[in-house]
Amino acid sequence: MQIHSVGIDLGKTTFHLVALGAHGKVLLKKKFTQRQLITFTANLQTSLVGMEACSGAHFLGRALRAQGHEVKLIPAQFVKPFVKSNKNDFIDAEAIAEAVTRENMRFVPIKTDDQLDLQALHRVRERLIARRTSVINQIRAFLLERGIVFAKSPIRLREAIPDVLENANENLTPRMRNLVAMLWSEWKDLELQIVEMNDEVERIASSDDACRRLRQIPGIGPLVATAIVASIGNGAAFHKGREFAAWMGLLPKQHSTGGRARLSGISKRGNRYLRKILVHGARAVVLRSKRDRIAMGAWITSLERRAHGNVLIVAMANKLARIAWAVLSTGQDYRAVPDTVAA
Repeated sequence: MQIHSVGIDLGKTTFHLVALGAHGKVLLKKKFTQRQLITFTANLQTSLVGMEACSGAHFLGRALRAQGHEVKLIPAQFVKPFVKSNKNDFIDAEAIAEAVTRENMRFVPIKTDDQLDLQALHRVRERLIARRTSVINQIRAFLLERGIVFAKSPIRLREAIPDVLENANENLTPRMRNLVAMLWSEWKDLELQIVEMNDEVERIASSDDACRRLRQIPGIGPLVATAIVASIGNGAAFHKGREFAAWMGLLPKQHSTGGRARLSGISKRGNRYLRKILVHGARAVVLRSKRDRIAMGAWITSLERRAHGNVLIVAMANKLARIAWAVLSTGQDYRAVPDTVAA
């Protein structure tokens, strides 16, 4: 049998494989464990293999590519239109096998181990920060029930907690004092872990060539630089910077019909974490940079007169995304070119 394409529906423990012929006829349906699947594909004729871009896809993609197969990862939302009738694992695998043959389909590059390590580092850091915020809010709530109020900043709370725990005159029962002391200890441990994560990000950003080039761009520090490299590598998945900005959801959402264009706010699709930290970087450029010292200073000042502050910040994030893609795709250093803006 001549296999034209193969679709694999990934799971935690079971994997469903469907092979299609040249005219879309189902030639093969099988269910495997991960080890059985790798053994089976090693003896399968070299084929075009498609999988949804989900957990475990990058590992399996590298393993199948090492066997000589052409492996392509597809975003799950682009597979859904090919699912026929009811849904099960074999139907999903068949839909993937059909979708992977489309010439105009959008694919996800297979990440390297270094990219996955960087991505994991960012996710763990984000979880620690969220946990620290939760601990701070819980301490505030417990002390507020005892009539102890602090300023909004976490710094003020951190400075005052030792005095609260040592002051016997505060309206705290022994049990509540022990609970607050336990939360305070957890907070300090989280701070140490976050500092270690930040130091690791700084070391990676200083040693990686792509990150060093990205850090030359105003508004992009070690955190944003490593997050961009972890997400898109050298940017080969996009043909131009606008595509990268659209993938991050920094372009207007469109719902046009009948020749009438309808644009609304930004689409907010794609990588939410990367969009968030890039917007923070853009905000730092807009609010804190010396505009007479950066190439885009005249453009920022001109747009500030015509648009709302938040619009300006998002537009700046869009510009930074395009510049970052250009730096990664060309492999060249950032070269600041002054914007020519009419007065």
